[in-house]
Amino acid sequence: MPIRALVIGASGGIGRAVAKALRDRGDAVTTLSRSADGLDVTDAGSVARVMDAVEGSFDLIFVAVGVLGTPEKSLDAIDAGAMGQVMAVNAIGPALILRHAARLLPRRGRSVCAVLSARVGSIGDNRIGGWYSYRASKAALNQIVHGAAIELGRSHKDSIVVALHPGTVETPFTADYAGHHKTVTADAAAANLIRVMEGLSRDDTGGFFDYAAEAIPW
Repeated sequence: MPIRALVIGASGGIGRAVAKALRDRGDAVTTLSRSADGLDVTDAGSVARVMDAVEGSFDLIFVAVGVLGTPEKSLDAIDAGAMGQVMAVNAIGPALILRHAARLLPRRGRSVCAVLSARVGSIGDNRIGGWYSYRASKAALNQIVHGAAIELGRSHKDSIVVALHPGTVETPFTADYAGHHKTVTADAAAANLIRVMEGLSRDDTGGFFDYAAEAIPW
């Protein structure tokens, strides 16, 4: 049965691929992006203006906004301004979007709100250090998603709110940093993520999962 989906960050590699995959199978997809809609997640006024204009109820909300910045190799490389920008896009921006989730998700019936995170945001999985701004922003995002799952669960009993790690995807976002990591195409990542989202149950809400539906430690 076709679903109604809202894909936010649809001009990026993963967001675009997810939106296309959903449309190709017959789902009704609404997309939002900075390039097409002027959605600047670092500007609370922009988020409010764009999100307030969205009407309807969605079975799936997929948030794919994010920035890598320049990954620091040491503490000496941390720059306050650069770190603040990464935090603004990766953590505060999605938080501002999630403020609208209660209005856009159905009160009854299964719904999924999935936010793109990254395995490097896991504190428990961090064994090599570095990448301070990006790691910290994704760790903060994970906390925001977990809290949102608790709050939305009180009013939207059937909602599932999760953070998802897509793997290392072949996009301009990762082009300079993929290194020796195994990569997948954006289309393959989209298929994996959609499969994970379809398989989630209410017991999974508030969780952090990878592209194979494996739980990632906080």
